[in-house]
Amino acid sequence: MIERPSKSGKPRVVALGGNATPGGSAERLLRHALARCEAHGAETALFAGPAIDLPMYAPHRSERDPKAQALIGALRQANGIIIASPGYHGTVSGLVKNALDYVQDMAGDDAAYFDGRSVGLIAVAGGWQATGTTLGTLRSITHALRGWPTPMAVTVNSSQPVFCDEGNVVDAAIATQLDLMAQQVVKFAEMQAMHASVATAA
Repeated sequence: MIERPSKSGKPRVVALGGNATPGGSAERLLRHALARCEAHGAETALFAGPAIDLPMYAPHRSERDPKAQALIGALRQANGIIIASPGYHGTVSGLVKNALDYVQDMAGDDAAYFDGRSVGLIAVAGGWQATGTTLGTLRSITHALRGWPTPMAVTVNSSQPVFCDEGNVVDAAIATQLDLMAQQVVKFAEMQAMHASVATAA
């Protein structure tokens, strides 16, 4: 079972994604989504940019560098997860896919992979076609990892005005979608925690 809840009594939401260069669109969207998760009562942690710039995953190698250990350790304690990927050539970036490949380390856990966790998804690209195909890939990966994709996912066309000069989301429709997705991630985590506590009591 996933440890529920945290010592503070709040659900944990872990976000991963972004670009290799810090401060890209996907990372800004992740930060906004995590802020909304906090507003809905969650603890949060972000793994973006250099934090997920990991050695190429190799199943036959058991050694893990400190960044990979930190990511998997956080995911093991997560009640909810948010993933954001830029669309590279119509699909998930290699940086994000490689980080997700390390989730194989969780295959033998009691809650294997993302089992029992809500997963919010964000796809951002310089055109609507790539956002759709990237989101489809993120959903497929989440299903393969036994996660529960939230009904609301967010696609963002970065060729349109999305952020202000300070990097904050100024598109009202996108902000609303991110808030709804964040709320779904947190509420699902809370419902799972309630179910686990009832099952334990019984």
